[in-house]
Amino acid sequence: MIRIKLTSIGVPDQDAAERFYVDKLGFQVKRNIPMGPVRYLTVVSPAEPDGTELSIEPGSQRPEFAAFQAWMVEQGIPWTGFEVADIDADYGRLTGLGVEFRGPPQDMGEVRGATLNDTCGNLIMLYQFIDAQTAP
Repeated sequence: MIRIKLTSIGVPDQDAAERFYVDKLGFQVKRNIPMGPVRYLTVVSPAEPDGTELSIEPGSQRPEFAAFQAWMVEQGIPWTGFEVADIDADYGRLTGLGVEFRGPPQDMGEVRGATLNDTCGNLIMLYQFIDAQTAP
């Protein structure tokens, strides 16, 4: 069986991204390994410390990556999505912390979701399954 245990997101500044993903979204640092001018930096959900890790990569310094990242934002395409238990509560909490959303939560088929700006050049979807029976 193939499982997803690590996924990544490119950012121009790992320090700023770490502050956003930890201080605003509430993730915790799992790995923080110096590698020359950058770090191998991953975060996880405190609810699943051994769950899937998000690697915060210093990838967007490359012009090709920065162009792709800008195109994704222009098209309104989230880089990735994070499941939440109560999208409306998290939208209110995060908005209160100054997180910028593209709009309030909306029903989208089996999920209710909202897209936020991670302040690092990426859009991120937060979503909640509407019917608990449809959740994995």
